[in-house]
Amino acid sequence: MILGEIHNCSLFSSIFAGSNFIDTVMRLALIQLKVTKDKLANLQHASEKIREAVKEHKPRLVALPECFNSPYGTKYFPEYAETIPNGESAKTLSELAKELGVYIVGGSIPELGEDNKLYNTCTVWCPEGKLIAKHRKVHLYDTDVKGGIRFKESDTLSPGNQFTIIEIDGHKIGIGICYDIRFEEMAKLYRIEGCEMLMYPAAFNMTSGPLHWELLQRARANDNQLYVVTISPARDETADYVAYGNSMVVDPWAKVIKQAKEYEETIIADIDFSLVESVRQQITVFPQRRLDMYGTVKKI
Repeated sequence: MILGEIHNCSLFSSIFAGSNFIDTVMRLALIQLKVTKDKLANLQHASEKIREAVKEHKPRLVALPECFNSPYGTKYFPEYAETIPNGESAKTLSELAKELGVYIVGGSIPELGEDNKLYNTCTVWCPEGKLIAKHRKVHLYDTDVKGGIRFKESDTLSPGNQFTIIEIDGHKIGIGICYDIRFEEMAKLYRIEGCEMLMYPAAFNMTSGPLHWELLQRARANDNQLYVVTISPARDETADYVAYGNSMVVDPWAKVIKQAKEYEETIIADIDFSLVESVRQQITVFPQRRLDMYGTVKKI
């Protein structure tokens, strides 16, 4: 999955291509889940919430949080890791996407790679139940905030080294995971490749969340004049790692248009992609960049 390679669902993309169809509005369901130490219960709970959201709101795309099948923590990653697409979590998402006829951005899970390394990985499933993309977290969360939190994903995880763009109904969406959002160059490359939305399953904590959660989303949206969507686990004060919650949708004007609270919640957002082009036409920062002086370029 290199930058510029677009992943879509063959049946549905061929239907839209044949009719020159681009739907400008896409309904999203963002499912902020409480995660426990029981993997089977987590999968069952996620399945229930996805079915409820589809039945009640009929979204085109459903998204789950980072580490939706396991607690977030380096000591848990080896125990909960699965292969993709043959692991239990991947099979569950594949079956749900096909059963319900929706796209699913499957948050992330600890993945046991073919190289026997562990990754923090997001999977994307199309309405045929096919795996259309797999994004391994590029930037590992290694941090030590004095008086706050110390965490080091690299103790157990390896970084991904590829960008991931999916295409749904003619719209390109760039995928990142949590800490990836802090790296403006990655978001800029997605914009250069034509993305109209960035989606980040993310588990910020009670140190970084109050400081930077909304700030980073609005910054990425403003910088690149696109939608930014985040999906967090629900907050659980009894967990080893306490997630901030507050899943969010930010529009190309950098306005927060939907936001969850801390605990379990499903938020529904109708994304009007025509606003992306409207904003870009009114504030023409990209054509005005001085590429003779600076630029953001891919290395792979």
